[in-house]
This record gives sequence, C-alpha cells and structure tokens, in this order.
Amino acid sequence: MIQTTDAKFKKEVVNSDIPVIIDFWAEWCGPCKVLNPVYDKLARDYRGKIKFTKLNIDENPKTPAEYGIRSIPTMMIFKDGEPVTQLVGAIQEHKIKYALDKELV
Repeated sequence: MIQTTDAKFKKEVVNSDIPVIIDFWAEWCGPCKVLNPVYDKLARDYRGKIKFTKLNIDENPKTPAEYGIRSIPTMMIFKDGEPVTQLVGAIQEHKIKYALDKELV
C-alpha cells in the first residue's frame, strides 16, 4: 500500500502502468477507519494487478480539490491515467471488488 501525496500523485497514480485505486481519507474520519481493514485485504488480494494507494486529504488538499472530492471516504479507480470509477462511503467489500474486476477486463 502506498501513501501518496499531492507531489507524488501524478507519478504514482496518473502515470501507473496498471490500474490504481486511491482512497481519499482523513485521520478524524470514522467511516474511513471502518474501511481500512477491507482496503488492506483487497490490496493483498489484488497485489500485482491493481495498485492500492491512500491520500490524506488534510495533509494534501490540492489533489482532492482537483478531482472534486466532497465526501470521505472516497475511492477512485484510475485506468490509463484517467479516473473511471468513484465509490463514496464505507462501501462493502463485494461492491469494491466488482468495481475493481470491471477494470481488469
């Protein structure tokens, strides 16, 4: 799992050779904490197929503003440098897997 920043976002997400899912989160966010174990498990399950990243919105406000993040947790899936899917809230594991599997086709 990669903790990315505004400065590294383009390199780690936009320029990635494989699809990327990024979790926009904050330390004070209760639903973000609920999502953490699910996100960690999926990162292990999809290792090598999808890059899992996280971005703390309090420490890195530029990227969330650029992508219109208004609520957290928000996960965005990027493919070929472009956002293709957005999931908002503490989404159930099977719904995240469905979104990820769609991008692996």
